[in-house]
Amino acid sequence: MAVPAVAAWALGLWGMDRQDSMWRDESVTYQVAHRSLGDLWGLLGHIDAVHGLYYLLMHAVFGVWDGGLVALRLPSVAATALAAAGVGAIGARLSGRTAGTLAGLVFGLLPVTQQYAQEGRSYALVTAGVTWATYFFVRGTEASRGRWWVAYGLLLGLSGWLHEFAVLALVAHALTLWLLRVPRRVWRCWGTAAAGVMLGLLPLAAVSAGQAEQQLGWLGRPSLNAWLQFLAVSAAGALLCRSLVRGPVAAGPGALAWLALPLLIAPAGLLMTISLVKPWYVERYVLYGMTGLALLAGEALARAVRRRHRLAPVARVLTACAALAAAVAVLLPWSLLVRSPGSRKDDVVAVARAVRESAHDGDGVLFMPARRREWLLSYPSVLGHLRDLALAESPTASRTLQGTELPAAAIRRRILSADRILALADPPGQPLDALPQEKVKRQTLSSSFEICERIRVRGAQVLVYTRPGHCAR
Repeated sequence: MAVPAVAAWALGLWGMDRQDSMWRDESVTYQVAHRSLGDLWGLLGHIDAVHGLYYLLMHAVFGVWDGGLVALRLPSVAATALAAAGVGAIGARLSGRTAGTLAGLVFGLLPVTQQYAQEGRSYALVTAGVTWATYFFVRGTEASRGRWWVAYGLLLGLSGWLHEFAVLALVAHALTLWLLRVPRRVWRCWGTAAAGVMLGLLPLAAVSAGQAEQQLGWLGRPSLNAWLQFLAVSAAGALLCRSLVRGPVAAGPGALAWLALPLLIAPAGLLMTISLVKPWYVERYVLYGMTGLALLAGEALARAVRRRHRLAPVARVLTACAALAAAVAVLLPWSLLVRSPGSRKDDVVAVARAVRESAHDGDGVLFMPARRREWLLSYPSVLGHLRDLALAESPTASRTLQGTELPAAAIRRRILSADRILALADPPGQPLDALPQEKVKRQTLSSSFEICERIRVRGAQVLVYTRPGHCAR
């Protein structure tokens, strides 16, 4: 569907540099994708195997064109346009061209879609893969031809290699088959394809299972706010679904509502439920569920359009203008927000700029906590002028994301050998790490240095420490 794809592409290109900002997850992509293939392979054996295929793709992108923030985000923009086209194709197949076009446009306009269209991570690509796999799933349920199921299995398997939680789409598709009461032959075809997907993901699952604590150990159980958001979106989808199935909607394999609602609810709901025991849930991990909401909204809008044609011409124009004004009033503030630095947790570009303006050659630098070293890893020209007082092995040498640090006693000795130190820390009020290395950083700075300057940037602060009485110097 060309119209949704072009609209999503244009929205993705609009303000894609986010006012020259980049947050720490994107910084991980940037610096990891710039490692050699050997170093990248070594890293994936220790951590982040779940993102390995995406890092390899971005390594190839930067190899062709090292275009900074634009090159970092352009694959996500293209994937979002492809996903919007896929939503349009599904809607057109199940309910007609008007419903498909409107569903694709709704998908591209969703604030969460716009956010991840401009994110240098894998989630937009996963969404595109799951969306087109769902299209092949629809074709397979209609015809039961082997080619559609082969394409379904291959594309969903590829999406799983981009991020393992794409496999949860299988649960949604199984619910759709159950709700539609499809023949056994369709179940057999789907089951064969699903088994192939699961078998193909076994190597990745085996490796990533050993990395799960490092990869997801920072997560907590879903908050009350997360549950309320999920319930609100699910309720909206259920209401749309109810309004559609009460009307003259097809009851066969092509019933749009019974495809869209499980895709919206099942992956996120299952992951949140699992996260009550083992915290794994983050909204972006199941971003592809938004295709379900877009399909339902597109069909509802298509019905409204059909009803509007019964109105007088003047009433049609007034109704269309009112709907357009309401959409702009609701969506424009969100669209502007997701294109600003304030839409992300922090801004490594702002941190690097603050360090560059405040640092003297040879100053010491401390990252508090150590994982905040990510703030400067994408700016080696800035980090190279400083002495990293806690670093034991660099990220590349240690095959890690942020490097390894010295024992607490060695860190204390290095801190005491410096006269001027820049400490890069979380904003005030954030929990403090209890590791011995982090404790000794705080204690030594507090007892032997004083703060001369505090520079606050988005999601971070740069603290300039000197020996007592030396701030003026």
